[in-house]
Amino acid sequence: MGNPADFSSSNIPGNTGAADLVLTNGRIYTVDASNPWADAVAIRGGRFIAVGRAAEVASCIGAHTRVVDLNGRFAMPGLYDMHTHPDLALAPGYSGDLAIGLDDPTPEQVKQAVLDYAESHPGDGWIYGQYFVRYTFKQAGLVADREWLDSFMPDRPVAILDRSWGCMLVNSKALELAGINTDTTDPRHGYIERDSVTAEPTGILVDGAYAMIHATMPPTPQHALKRAYREGVQFQSGHGVVGTKYVHVCEHRLNALKSIDQAGELSVRVEAAISWQDDIFPVKRRWELLAGERHFYRSARLNANAVKFHFDGTHESRSSYLSSAWPGESSWRGHLNLTPEHITDMVVDMDRKGVRVIAHCTGDGASDLFLDAVAEARRRNGDSGVRHQCAHSTTLLDANLPRFAELQVTAEFSPVGWFPSSFANARAVFGEERMQRAYNFKGVLEAGGVAVMGTDWPVSSLNPWIGFEAMITRQNPFAEEEGSFYGKPISLEQAISVMTINGAWCMGIEGQAGSITVGKSADLIVLDRNLFDIAAKGNIHNTQVQLTLLEGEVTWDRLGEFDGTDYAAIWQGELPNF
Repeated sequence: MGNPADFSSSNIPGNTGAADLVLTNGRIYTVDASNPWADAVAIRGGRFIAVGRAAEVASCIGAHTRVVDLNGRFAMPGLYDMHTHPDLALAPGYSGDLAIGLDDPTPEQVKQAVLDYAESHPGDGWIYGQYFVRYTFKQAGLVADREWLDSFMPDRPVAILDRSWGCMLVNSKALELAGINTDTTDPRHGYIERDSVTAEPTGILVDGAYAMIHATMPPTPQHALKRAYREGVQFQSGHGVVGTKYVHVCEHRLNALKSIDQAGELSVRVEAAISWQDDIFPVKRRWELLAGERHFYRSARLNANAVKFHFDGTHESRSSYLSSAWPGESSWRGHLNLTPEHITDMVVDMDRKGVRVIAHCTGDGASDLFLDAVAEARRRNGDSGVRHQCAHSTTLLDANLPRFAELQVTAEFSPVGWFPSSFANARAVFGEERMQRAYNFKGVLEAGGVAVMGTDWPVSSLNPWIGFEAMITRQNPFAEEEGSFYGKPISLEQAISVMTINGAWCMGIEGQAGSITVGKSADLIVLDRNLFDIAAKGNIHNTQVQLTLLEGEVTWDRLGEFDGTDYAAIWQGELPNF
């Protein structure tokens, strides 16, 4: 990669006319191989009309063009977060539910939070919230089960989500209200953990099984969902995100998103994925949405042309579906929420309908089945043009790495856990051999595939720059030690592509966005540092985004550079603190 000062020829088409906005005197990394560096861009009608040298871009300046001097600042295309859940992260708290407020609370802290909530919210209503961490209970020598909850809260229903969202801890009263007992059949997309002798439910509900609890509770109110999505897009715009995917939605959530869109506050492009099953909450009009009602929500910033499947579970609950037995087990490979035949039928059908499948696959066995299903869809349907997405991709079989390119499937890596931390190290239950293949960005890229990042917030931070740095270092951005996580780092240039043009490809808009190229949507971010001039370790995660532009509109203005102009930002000032 050349030095930012070594600009290639400008990309200035003839007879462009005057620009609405010109950004000049910058160091602009375009992610366009034919014109990788520029020092100015011109924008008209929400698109780049010139990208190149400042002296030449100046020809686009007219009497009414607004000109901004970047004073040597670094700019690049906007970022893409391809898997996140603002509703799950924020709406429970905005609904008045329990928020323990810690990422890794001790059992005693969980207990005290439940007791404090009960005192401040008297009565017999549900105590529902987040989080507990099963791994932390194990470290403390305790078992997270209904008996533990019953010991201090026996008469009021309690339901607490695990940090990974892979299971829920409930007490006996909650099981009673949900009608879950020894005779209750496991749902196909999850299971009820049971005592090995009595078959009594232990109080741990895995994956889709905890939808039975949600079915007995009031739905999340609209005001909480609207606030959650509004603050989510505000935070994302303030961190340079221009495209994102909100996975697991229902009609209730789509209505909240549509209202924000109509209010002019949807400052990122959102692809919303409809839940295929009642994995997390009941989805009452699933079939109507998939049959065509999803198009009611379509706009320039919002579409719901995707469906989210949970093919397996999580490593924390040992329900990730592996290609061979879990370490220490003779035959247990994890839990497959759908039969292989069902997976294939559904993927083929959605592909035929032109609906993107986003398949939750944390185990290498689940992703193997998903790729097989996509291969069958390609065989039966031909190339439909639909790019399906392997969500999480925590571990992948080496033999499957080339298949992502062959089948045009996106490898989405999430949550952000590819650096040493107690959260990431809990994945060591996969076993040493699989951990060497964890979050294999490099393997997918070297095989010609498209890799993208998803924060999977609230499982990890919504700040995309944390995962950005750790892709390059595989080290903890917040720690002094030099220890590295499993797997191989990638280069800065590769990481930028993962976060920009690859995200646009994943959304099917790489021809219109994802790089700073003449004719494409004017999506651009200005940073407080030049990523090419700093050491990645300890620096990139602290990146401050000073400006975010989407379609030429200023969606975030940290310094108030456009105050009092026609380009006044949608968001500025302080960002929400999550």
